[in-house]
Amino acid sequence: MASVDDLIRFVARHPRLLVITGAGCSTDSGIPDYRDTNGDWKRAQPVTYQAFTGSLHTRQRYWARSIVGFRKLRDVQPNDAHRALAALEAQGRVDLLVTQNVDGLHQAAGSRNVVDLHGRIDMVRCLACDARVPRDTFQEILTRRNPDFAELDALSAPDGDADLEAVSFDEVAVPSCDVCGGLMKPDVVFFGEGVPAERVQRVTAALETADAMLVVGSSLMVYSGFRFVKAMAERGKPVAAINLGRTRADDLLALKVEANCAEALRALPT
Repeated sequence: MASVDDLIRFVARHPRLLVITGAGCSTDSGIPDYRDTNGDWKRAQPVTYQAFTGSLHTRQRYWARSIVGFRKLRDVQPNDAHRALAALEAQGRVDLLVTQNVDGLHQAAGSRNVVDLHGRIDMVRCLACDARVPRDTFQEILTRRNPDFAELDALSAPDGDADLEAVSFDEVAVPSCDVCGGLMKPDVVFFGEGVPAERVQRVTAALETADAMLVVGSSLMVYSGFRFVKAMAERGKPVAAINLGRTRADDLLALKVEANCAEALRALPT
């Protein structure tokens, strides 16, 4: 097992990093993660694209919980992990930052060259006409149509969800698109949905120019992120990871630091 000093030396030796971040990067901001240290689910798996688009009740449940969860998520702030990665970019040492998170905290911390691999929770789009609405605006519509849920509270869950239990969702009003009446969905990639090709292409191009990869706070159990680590290793370029617990790519890593992401990255020279 590597130390933080090993991480510092790794970063110093590789001035053009491709960075991939996951939920562990945002836990110090108060956003729960999905998996335990063995990479297994801590809770029921997230809603799938097929369930969301195919079932009104699933949409009612999703948006009702999101009324509560998003209210808390929009108040979170970047932590030292986000700030350290933004500082690395400012030093010219990060070719590209690829995040599997949807919280926008890397940009809030100052990172500019970011691919939001799974989209952003702060935007909602119509699946029919592709019209987009800021999530804050959609939140106002949701709470106006569902005032009883606006007063509820619950424990936060990952990605703007909330553990809203023992509540009926049968009467939840789900807004349609104001432009065409189509189905509105958070502008994030649900399980069972593909990552847009242009994002994949941008990351694939960065694999060629970066001289190493740094994984921060991801178990890489989801293939959309793991495939880039696999591709980097196939090119003979080293991959380092900071993660508490097992990752899907453990046998591909040149270096692994089992530590809190913020604590480990805080030690990097600025």
